[in-house]
Amino acid sequence: MKKIVLASGNKGKLAEFADMLAGFNVEVLPQSAFDITEAVEDGLSFVENAIIKARHAALATGLPAIADDSGLEVDALDGAPGIYSARYSGEYATAESNYQKLLDAIKDVPAPRRARFQCVLVYMRHAADPTPIICQAAWEGEIAAEPKGTHGHGYDPVFIPRGFRQTAAELSSDEKNQLSHRGKALKLLLEAFRQQGIID
Repeated sequence: MKKIVLASGNKGKLAEFADMLAGFNVEVLPQSAFDITEAVEDGLSFVENAIIKARHAALATGLPAIADDSGLEVDALDGAPGIYSARYSGEYATAESNYQKLLDAIKDVPAPRRARFQCVLVYMRHAADPTPIICQAAWEGEIAAEPKGTHGHGYDPVFIPRGFRQTAAELSSDEKNQLSHRGKALKLLLEAFRQQGIID
């Protein structure tokens, strides 16, 4: 079985990757299983941060690495929180403190409060890989007036996908995997894996 390290300790992300790579003879291991430190994400874009994280994980483990850098862009906030989505409300941010800060920031903005999730996935065969595979996808929608739902993670309770009335946190995991930015980016990554013979 091919082992790939996921450059994240986020259990929600690990579950999504494990689900979507099930059946491909691939074992996805969180970097936390190797007791390595988090990479310093000092890039200025999702692409830069994903490369930094993948390289860090590959270097520390000697395994191929997948890194995901994703976040929420809100048009009324000029694309914020963007690359700072995970720590939008400060050093000790939680999902709830982040989306509450977001709701406060746009409370006077009339609906529809357009937004999108962005996801960039990077696969590095090794730490010195000069041509990493890079896949990007977006999930369009708007920000809800209040949080709803208990599924998902991050900003899911306040994100209403385009064409839906319920939030991402009210969708089943199967629905979300079909629609989400990460689900779409992972499909692109799987296709790249097939083309390059990384999986059958």
